[in-house]
Amino acid sequence: MKAILCEQFGDPDLLELREVPDPIVGENQVLIEVNACGVNFPDLLMIQNKYQFKPDLPFSPGGEVAGKVLALGKNVTNFQIGDSVLALCRWGGFAEKVAVDSDRVFLLPDSLNAKSAATMLYTMSTSYHALKDRAELKAGESVLVLGAAGGVGLAAVELAKMMGAKVIAGASTPEKLQLCKDRGADFLINYEEENLKSQIKELTNGKGVDVVFDPVGGNYTDSAIRGMAWKGRYLIVGFSNGEIPKIPMNLPLLKGCSILGVFWGQFSKLEKELNLKNLNQLIDWILEDKLKGPEVAEFPIDRAKEALLKLQDRSNYRKGVVIL
Repeated sequence: MKAILCEQFGDPDLLELREVPDPIVGENQVLIEVNACGVNFPDLLMIQNKYQFKPDLPFSPGGEVAGKVLALGKNVTNFQIGDSVLALCRWGGFAEKVAVDSDRVFLLPDSLNAKSAATMLYTMSTSYHALKDRAELKAGESVLVLGAAGGVGLAAVELAKMMGAKVIAGASTPEKLQLCKDRGADFLINYEEENLKSQIKELTNGKGVDVVFDPVGGNYTDSAIRGMAWKGRYLIVGFSNGEIPKIPMNLPLLKGCSILGVFWGQFSKLEKELNLKNLNQLIDWILEDKLKGPEVAEFPIDRAKEALLKLQDRSNYRKGVVIL
């Protein structure tokens, strides 16, 4: 089969298209014919050896695949050959086939196409879990989304608006902010040019923001937490900035606020029934056209490295998907 391989850590230019043997299916695994693989920021970090999960070389990036079940391990009873599925494989998705542990595979309706599944469900699931389960967001509350034009950020903008919140989108350029406005953001902050804390206070009439959704980290964290309302909830989603911030612990004390970690991958393993309920709700909203999702750029497998280069270019706003 064809696969994009990372044979040495570094930039996407180092990736190579190779012919490799088909995966061997373990007794608790599902073999999937990959129809589409979403391109996400962890893929970029992984090939640079900067992610918390560090696969052995060589490996294929790509952790979000949609396709059809080709074969089942001997212990797998909850899928059938031919099922349409979403699989969260961490890596291995930039390939024609991938073997995935069955607890990382989710049944999809045939009416949901592979491209939509592979470009929306990973980011939407993370953001929905953050807002619904961790923040327990209520209608009428205010939400600040940092990195709001990124994958999980844009999903959070759409979902928070659907859940009845007032959404403040924070991003670094006018173009990114326009994208957030198109997805329903009520207020916009260019945190490269404006003072984040003072803008939060101004937009909330001095109260502060009820929920902060932060997939960025870095130097925006301090300003955002200083702009929180009493009993606010700060969602730590990731560190796309590359810097893990150090939070002065007197700030949560003074604000009476909570700092909440969001690790959707672990949640989906440990709370399977609730995760499945969330996933089914998202699928319903997608099929009902209530969620737009990102603008998508398609790449054949022989141009997969280009998809990661586009992701590396922060001026690109389209979600990449490798189509096989």
